[in-house]
Formats: sequence, structure tokens, C-alpha cells
Amino acid sequence: MKSIASRDNPTFKALRLLAKDGREQQRQRRAVIDGVHLVSEYRARVGLPQLLAVSESGEGNPEIQAALAAHVGVEVLRLRDALFAEISGMPSPVGILATIAIPDVPSEPPQDSCVLLEGIQDAGNVGTLLRTAAAAGVREALLGPGCAGAWTLRVLRAAQGAHFGLAIREHADLAAILKSYDGLSVATVVGGGTPLYELDLRGPVAWIFGNEGAGVSQSLGALAKVRATIPMAADSESLNVAAAAAVCLFEALRQKLA
Repeated sequence: MKSIASRDNPTFKALRLLAKDGREQQRQRRAVIDGVHLVSEYRARVGLPQLLAVSESGEGNPEIQAALAAHVGVEVLRLRDALFAEISGMPSPVGILATIAIPDVPSEPPQDSCVLLEGIQDAGNVGTLLRTAAAAGVREALLGPGCAGAWTLRVLRAAQGAHFGLAIREHADLAAILKSYDGLSVATVVGGGTPLYELDLRGPVAWIFGNEGAGVSQSLGALAKVRATIPMAADSESLNVAAAAAVCLFEALRQKLA
């Protein structure tokens, strides 16, 4: 196990850049995952990561020791606690992270249900939406320009391993995808749409969820076959986009299972 104690170490600098810079993640097609849960989920669902790093204090954690034992053959770095915290960005990191390859996703039009995210900027919302989509049986997520980076640490943490069961495309041309989609396309709108519970959602659906403030843009919404509104109490204006997505996706799952 190689130890790193200096901020001037080139390996540390490269790890920190990869963890913080979405453009660097896309350039290298690599990402950093942080924490025992994500590292273990990746091992179980995808395979071995490229590299592991542990903090000095985390090295003695029984969970981390078990995780290391499950990754025989993977290079492991030991970082001073302060250096590890710089990469993790968490106030009290558990003490293990890994670098992984970002999978390449074919650019063919989706055939089954999918989510299209337009300009969703909050990393927590993007991660929660990905986690919800995976839990509802959706297997493809297409992120248009302006969305938070799908493989950033904050999105990965919020998604809690959903990335490893989803085909995720970033910087996708959402308009072109909608034009070629054969199933039902649904743009979620605050008001004036067809009530969600009146829709037949048993077939493939392309769900369009828009920016936290502006919602789905007029141009993209015009390409949807249906505009849908979630019925709410009279004194409520709107839902958080991740919460709205959960309502929609699980209504579709309910109908499919009925």
C-alpha cells in the first residue's frame, strides 16, 4: 500500500482534480466514488474499480478492511486524513474511495421507458431522480445541457448506486430523442396539463422533467405527446422536481403491476 502525505504529490493532485472537475471526468471517462456503500455496490454490480484510496484513520475501520479484502489485486493508496478530506469534500468522510470507468452508452434512440432531464442544476435533485428512476424500473436517463454532472461526487452520493444499473447519457439532444421516440412522451407541467392519474402509462414512457425554477421549456414541451399535471391541494403551488418525478414514475409502475 503506497502512502501519500503531501499535497504536491502528482497522484493526489490528479485524484483531487478528477473528483472536483466534471470536465475532467468527461475527458478521462473516469469518476470518483466515495464511501463503503458505493464502493461495495460497484464491486457487486459492475466489478473491480481501477484504484482504491483509504484515509489513515479509515484504514482501521472493520467495514473498510472488509471492502479491501474483497478487492484483491486492486492498487490501494493510503492518504493522510486531511488529503482524503480534500478529495471527498465531506466534513467527516468514512475513509474509502475508488476511481471507476464511466461506461460508454450507445447513442441509439431509447426503446423503453426513460427519463429526460432538462436543465436540472441541483446535484441532489439529479441524484435523487436517478435513484428514483432505477427504483421504479426505468433503465435509461438522458441529461440535456445545463444539468448537474451525472458523475460528480454529489450526484453519485445522492443516487446511492443507481448509476450502476442505469444507462446514462449526458449532453443529450433531448429534442432529437423525442422526435424519434415511438412510445408516449410526457412533459410534466405545474398546471394546465392532463391530470396524471387519467393517463394510460402501461407502455413505454419518456418522462420529461425540467429545471427547478423554469420547468420544462416551451420548445421541448411542445414536442411531447402529452403534458401532465400532478393533482395537488388547492393551496399548493408545485412540488420539488425530484418529488414530482417520484410521483409520476411510481404511478407508471403501479399501473404496470396492476
